[in-house]
Amino acid sequence: MNKIFQLIAIISLCFACGAQNSVSSISSKDISLVVDSGPKLVVGIVVDQMRYDYLTRFAEKYGKGGFNRLIAEGFNCKNNHFNYIPTYTGPGHSSVYTGTTPKYHGIISNNWYDKVNKKTVYCAGDDSVQTVGTLGSVGQMSPHRMITTTFSDENRLTTQMRGKTIGISIKDRGAVLPAGHTGNAAYWFHGANEGIWISSTFYMQDLPKWVKDFNASKKVEDYLGVWRTLHSIDTYTESGPDLNAFEGGFDGKDTATFPYNLKALSGDNGGYDILRVSPFGNSIVTDFALAALDAEALGQDNDTDVLAISYSSTDYIGHNFGVNSKEVQDTYLRLDLEIERLLTTLDEKVGKGNYTVFLTSDHGAVNVPSYLQSVKIPAGYIENNQLRQKFNMFLTLTYGRSDLVENVSNNQIFLDREKIKEANLNLAEVQQAIVNELISYESVDKVYSATTMATTAFTDGVELLLQNGYNQKRSGDVLIVNNPATISYSRTGSTHGSGLNYDTHVPLIFYGHGISKGSTTKKTRIIDIAPTISALLGISFPNGATGKPLYFVID
Repeated sequence: MNKIFQLIAIISLCFACGAQNSVSSISSKDISLVVDSGPKLVVGIVVDQMRYDYLTRFAEKYGKGGFNRLIAEGFNCKNNHFNYIPTYTGPGHSSVYTGTTPKYHGIISNNWYDKVNKKTVYCAGDDSVQTVGTLGSVGQMSPHRMITTTFSDENRLTTQMRGKTIGISIKDRGAVLPAGHTGNAAYWFHGANEGIWISSTFYMQDLPKWVKDFNASKKVEDYLGVWRTLHSIDTYTESGPDLNAFEGGFDGKDTATFPYNLKALSGDNGGYDILRVSPFGNSIVTDFALAALDAEALGQDNDTDVLAISYSSTDYIGHNFGVNSKEVQDTYLRLDLEIERLLTTLDEKVGKGNYTVFLTSDHGAVNVPSYLQSVKIPAGYIENNQLRQKFNMFLTLTYGRSDLVENVSNNQIFLDREKIKEANLNLAEVQQAIVNELISYESVDKVYSATTMATTAFTDGVELLLQNGYNQKRSGDVLIVNNPATISYSRTGSTHGSGLNYDTHVPLIFYGHGISKGSTTKKTRIIDIAPTISALLGISFPNGATGKPLYFVID
């Protein structure tokens, strides 16, 4: 941007001096030196379930070429948060790339109840397309439920579809949603008894030769070894004891303790799918991303390409072992090496200074509530059966029937509009009666009706987060907020979804071409990423974007 101002100043000075001919004497080469043409490649890295404190907690154990390189040579937004509820993978990836919240992009959860078709739908599921690369429905995926554009879409439009977009992730939704509606390809990992990368007919009719070659190489088999800690486990002082009561572990192994013989355990744990729940799932993603970089010639011409990478094994491991586990620490120390490997290859293939990277996460995670209870921090678990019985009794006593609720999911209650109409009940009054009932439950912190969400403009607090996540066509009639660190989950492992800091505070680092060096503790939002990249590229913002460009990040 400073270079553009310089060009304007040069031209203005020439006119002011009466030397109009000097303007025409400025060659195209001179202008190219002044006007920034943008990076050849944008690499978006989303680390699934990465809390911000993983950057600081493990900092001394990281090397110089991964996370610490990004921080030292890039711009670190230390106070970056999600500005909506719920904090799940589907909404997270969508918000990073669209620059807006579920209120507008429509991905309100990973799965949600479709009020029109009366069934639960998956955020990336699409029955109108077919699997490419294997048999069955595992590849029937597309971004059709995301109703706004991504910055990768806008880049494709600006470059007349010349700029490529490739999405890559262990999870289908982690590849599909970032790739947007115009992506050249999205690839995700199919484990089971195959261990291959697949796609859908939304993108292609057949896998490219390079993907087939990668799958045929059986390189994935090399990772079915023994998972030991990268360094001596005694040095992992930033995490809890290896043997404890707060971790899930693997079927076929009595304790959730190192080492893990992944090949021996794979038979009881989904075959190649066990790699998802190991740091080697991230290694597979890097391997495939580097293969795509070469085969698709990303960053090799003057039209900016986008490579969207999502590292998902961090999420699987966090869910299984919890955020305070040795397994999580080892996974991030190994991921640091993957980031270094990626950056080193980008330097070699695209050229240092020719690409831009951002690294963030789709959500954080809560410390295992049973662990928090053991150290006297308020936390708990929701007894769903007891709550259901109590709530049904309320409906029966109040309305003489317990069938007014159509679905309960994602901390939302969906009412049966037809039955409410049959009973001559007022919808808003029923919503409010349920609000008044649920707020008395011990595990519940706050409750709001859809009527309140649609008629009240909140400006701060959890209410604003709920409103940003509330989609009028897709969300429920009653929205529930549980007590802090109170979850509906097993008593081992971590989960996420709330609007509390442990779920909303995630890393945001920009690095490379056009990026300033520095850091800020000023609050930034996940929805600011897409407008910032759009401003850097000089393209239109995604059509539903509500975030703002972080101009202090752009050099």
